[in-house]
Amino acid sequence: MAHTRVYRNGTLEAEGFDPEKISDYLAEDGTLVWLDLCTDDGDHLSLISEELSLDGLAVEDALNRRQRPKVDRYPGHLFLTVYSARVGETVADLSLAEVSAFVTDRALVTVHGAAFHPDELTDRWDSSPDLMVGGSGGLLHGLLDLVVDSHFDAVQRLDDEVDDIEDLLFEDRQDKHMQQRTFAMRKSLVGLRRVVLPMREVLNTLLRRGLRIVGPDLTANYQDVYDHTLRASEWTESLRDMTSTIFETHLSMQDHRLNDVMKKLAAWAAIISVPTAVTGYFGQNVPYPGFGRAWGFWVSLVAMAAIGSALYGAFRKRDWL
Repeated sequence: MAHTRVYRNGTLEAEGFDPEKISDYLAEDGTLVWLDLCTDDGDHLSLISEELSLDGLAVEDALNRRQRPKVDRYPGHLFLTVYSARVGETVADLSLAEVSAFVTDRALVTVHGAAFHPDELTDRWDSSPDLMVGGSGGLLHGLLDLVVDSHFDAVQRLDDEVDDIEDLLFEDRQDKHMQQRTFAMRKSLVGLRRVVLPMREVLNTLLRRGLRIVGPDLTANYQDVYDHTLRASEWTESLRDMTSTIFETHLSMQDHRLNDVMKKLAAWAAIISVPTAVTGYFGQNVPYPGFGRAWGFWVSLVAMAAIGSALYGAFRKRDWL
């Protein structure tokens, strides 16, 4: 279902009207129009592309998903693609909602799939009605602010997951579950990084004065979104480094534990070899002191116990056992 709104001199005048009336509103002075379409609604997009003279390549990019976050400049309008992010119950449940937007002087057309909820966008606009005076730049600011805030929320969830993994890292028992969480963390972080880092280029392009989308009254607001984008990018990079460090530390600790196990096995093997050597040597029917007598058996038993105890004490002193 298409969502529509029209603002007149910065004030919301009507919403939920038929998209075919957009051209009538644009013919009036002081109006600003928003049209929201799902990617399956190609008929309305074809209609509005003719009325707003949208470039065919941009329309094709809007209908074909998995575009890179970008801003393209066409005669009469801008075309941009951004992604909102959301993390589910686990960090492995990272969902990215692609949103394409056509921006003219007096209209904003958003195209997206079912994963993006336009109600969140309208709530953002309603909370800052003063920005609507800035024309389509005010509408676009609400979209970008919503997208960047979703990046922040996703990065925060991943940061909390990193803290939990760090707590498990130094526990005595580490199971397969921790390795699965670490792998899911790295996978989600890579996916989020692909949509967060290009946002710096998107905001940089929009802040250029030659585009005439961001007016002087909106520059401070866009600069604030740009600062948030930088923070999200830096935060994502730091989490990436931290995750790599955790993974390397986990491997190092596994090697350390393996060395401890090998030392203990070697120590016990040395202790066990003493009675084996004594009994095996005299098992060759070689006469020894006390051969054939009871006290000779006890001497052998005491010798094995004494030598084994001495080895055990020496290994304990070296912290091998």
